[in-house]
Amino acid sequence: MYSLVVSQARHPAFYTRFGIADTVDGRFDMIVLHVFLVLRRICLEREIMGLAQALVDVMFNDMDHNLRAMGVSDIQVGSKVKDMLRAFYGRLSAYDTALAAKQNDQLLADALQRNVYRNVKTKPENVKSLVNYVREVVEISTAWSLADLRIGRISFVRPV
Repeated sequence: MYSLVVSQARHPAFYTRFGIADTVDGRFDMIVLHVFLVLRRICLEREIMGLAQALVDVMFNDMDHNLRAMGVSDIQVGSKVKDMLRAFYGRLSAYDTALAAKQNDQLLADALQRNVYRNVKTKPENVKSLVNYVREVVEISTAWSLADLRIGRISFVRPV
């Protein structure tokens, strides 16, 4: 499941058409957004709540591995991962709050502008495209069955 998330988060359209920075931070933010979308769906199923923690564990093991591969020293990795965890949970809270407002696209746009675009000025249509994409994924995630989630069979919409 995590591999599918990372693959989707790396889709070139996010960086070429949506204007997201093709940087370590930009890619991190897109992985976080996609993990959030999957976690949001998993958390509707009490029977597989352990899967949510497993997904987060795999993600942060991968982050740890990638930091080391990029040359971050063993001493600094712990601190960097702690910062990433803080950012991760902050983003989850922001996205959850924004989506709880149902059809209030401005709250979602603000959360995405702050977190994915990191408050860097971008074209309003880029943020609108990302809002629409998130709403579409939320919609199709309702079709992910409990059985599909258990085996990591999920699909995303194509970012356009």
